[in-house]
Amino acid sequence: MGRNATVSRVRLILASQSPARLATLQRAGIEPEVIVSGVDESAPAPVAPVDLAQHLARRKVTAVADRTPIEADDEVLIGCDSVLEVDGQAHGKPADADEAVRRWLTLSGRSAILHSGHHVIRRTEDGLIREVGRPGSTVVHFAELSAAEIEAYVATGEPLHVAGAFTIDGYGGPFISRIEGDHHNVLGLSLPLLRILLDELGVHWTDLWR
Repeated sequence: MGRNATVSRVRLILASQSPARLATLQRAGIEPEVIVSGVDESAPAPVAPVDLAQHLARRKVTAVADRTPIEADDEVLIGCDSVLEVDGQAHGKPADADEAVRRWLTLSGRSAILHSGHHVIRRTEDGLIREVGRPGSTVVHFAELSAAEIEAYVATGEPLHVAGAFTIDGYGGPFISRIEGDHHNVLGLSLPLLRILLDELGVHWTDLWR
């Protein structure tokens, strides 16, 4: 079957409201339908940061799958969630500007690990459901910032809307010295890892190109 025929029968759903995740897929030639999970992202129990990211990714996509009726012969649902590990502790979105400033005072001149959980469900109209998931982790090295730079960055509002209180593709980009690992993962969705997970479910990446 040709690519166009495959694309027309697969319904692709992104269970995330993150603009960065959507834009990452769009830049890679994929246009998913977005359905927000509404899942509470607070940790249900003390767990390792990487396990928390994966747990939340699975909860998000499962919540969307449970309430979304099947409308195509073949559907793929993608769930992701990110947390920043600093000194063994998980950090998501800061609650307010003061917390974001404190976070950056801690991160300045140091490194941390950005974990993004990925969980993918493939389901068909005849009831067949398969799923697979795996986290991706990237080490992020932060530049040394002055107090004035931190205050100015937090004042943009950007750190309040993202896990770890930073981005690599926006105002925060100049404050990231380097990374070790997939830079897509820092955006919240690792394209190389997602390609592998889809392949494990029998979905070819190039068949999803719009």
